[in-house]
Amino acid sequence: MWAERKNGQKRCRLALRMGAHMKKKILPVIIAVLLILVIGGVTLGKVLLDKYSYSKEEADWNEFYQVSETDRSAIILQDEMVEEQALIRDGVCYFDLATVHKYMNEVFYADMTENLLLYATPTEVIRTVFGETSYNTTEGMQDVGFVISFVEGDTVYVAADYVKLFTNYSYECYDRHVQVYTEWGTRQVAQLKKDTAVRLRGGVKSPILTQAAKGDTLEILEQMETWSKVKTADSVIGYVENKRLGDITEETEAPVTDYQEPEYTSLTGDSKICLGWHSIGGVGGNDTLYSMVSGTKGMNVIAPTWFSMTDEYGAFRSFATADYVTTAHNMGLQVWGVLDNFNYANENGISISTLNMLSSTTARQTLVQNVTDTAVSLGLDGINVDFEQLSSDCGPHYVEFLRELSIQCRNKGLVLSVDNYVPFNFNDYYRLDIQGQVADYVIIMGYDEHWHGSKDPGSVASIGYVSDGLDRTLQEVPANKVVNALPFYTILWKTEGTDVTDEYITMRNEAEFMSRAGVTAEWNEETCQNYAEWTSGNATYQIWLEDAESIAVKLNMMTTKNIGGVAVWRLGYGTQAAWELINAYLQ
Repeated sequence: MWAERKNGQKRCRLALRMGAHMKKKILPVIIAVLLILVIGGVTLGKVLLDKYSYSKEEADWNEFYQVSETDRSAIILQDEMVEEQALIRDGVCYFDLATVHKYMNEVFYADMTENLLLYATPTEVIRTVFGETSYNTTEGMQDVGFVISFVEGDTVYVAADYVKLFTNYSYECYDRHVQVYTEWGTRQVAQLKKDTAVRLRGGVKSPILTQAAKGDTLEILEQMETWSKVKTADSVIGYVENKRLGDITEETEAPVTDYQEPEYTSLTGDSKICLGWHSIGGVGGNDTLYSMVSGTKGMNVIAPTWFSMTDEYGAFRSFATADYVTTAHNMGLQVWGVLDNFNYANENGISISTLNMLSSTTARQTLVQNVTDTAVSLGLDGINVDFEQLSSDCGPHYVEFLRELSIQCRNKGLVLSVDNYVPFNFNDYYRLDIQGQVADYVIIMGYDEHWHGSKDPGSVASIGYVSDGLDRTLQEVPANKVVNALPFYTILWKTEGTDVTDEYITMRNEAEFMSRAGVTAEWNEETCQNYAEWTSGNATYQIWLEDAESIAVKLNMMTTKNIGGVAVWRLGYGTQAAWELINAYLQ
């Protein structure tokens, strides 16, 4: 009995020891599990916190606006940041001239040689010298109290406030950017319902650009599902959550400018013009006036080829006489003296560069002044500019020349007309859009589709070539200013093997030539011309005739487009039938 009790006690003590031992083993496991749960919970909480909490990181404005220099500022044009930047110098905002031309006003013209910045209005050329604080007008010097323009390296900078004197735009400078407006319309806006951060991108983890307060009005640029692209009152563009925005409304933008666009007056007449070029090779050529006018019908303007550049400094030779003008007026004709650049070498054999002349302000303005003074002294009614074979580099200088010439013509009561090739992308630097603004007539030389010496047989002026050219012109120039010039000639093409030669044949001589050649032309629907092709020996001959039939088609097309008139190259080449058609067109 005693022994059994003792054994029971031993078993109890053993069980207690085993239980205690098991507790020692299980306890760490429990603790470990609890620790894992705690750590897991903390980690999960951190993940959730990281995912859904709002970042307090601030964006780097220099990086955002891509400005690395302290005097540079990004440009916000309307609602987009452009690649160009403004320069802040002595508290004044400047734009480089290329930026001004691209976004604000392309009339400003820089002469790097003479250190001038020019601005042509309809009535005068306003000038300032680089580095000066004043500009010169017909009313005298005007001082603005800041440097208007200056040059660094090859770059011209123009003060934003000076640009505003001549341009319908507004700007405002901020810490790292300049807001520029050139257009005003309507915009979508909303007020903030509570304080919020404006972020670089949509998302709570995106860096903060700026803070916006409850009640602030934001412009809504783009609304997405949960975020909207907005612009603040100080023109910071970023993103806010839609839940922070109140109701979106529309408001009309008010232009922050008092600039008034200048009016370009015109001497364009109410009736169509009919201009005939009178080719004159010397003073003696004036004596052919009667014979050139004889047989014409409806012509109301004669354009003698009188004036031509003779050097790069603004000089020109003249075959003009006052007697010619008087005689032409007595015939009921206006006289528009032609100014050309065909003297590529002067009488001494020295090469003449149109680019060099036009890019010099002194030379350019000398030519303008002298040719308009000559026109007035002779009693001319207008000037016809025929500058050809210009390079693209010459384009800006040529445009400035036309602006300056138009001012003198406008002030002196002279009609300004400008001759142009049929427009294509490759010759768009002739700037028909600007010509349509500053000139009275823009004449399209509706020929030279294939030209003398081109080694490419074809029509001088197919109907498609002429019609398409006029359509492109009418996209840039008011219809009442557009004049289409007709060719009173064609080209005979001779192909012998790989050798191509050509010769001019006037409309007046076509019938005789075809009779002598013993060939008959047939109507070609594609070109709307009578066409003939024949062989003689080893040579193939081709001719696309300009005759009464082709002229009639062109005149009908011109009537449909309701343009300002017709011109012909040249007097002495036409037929009575062609002039009868032109006269009917003018009625």
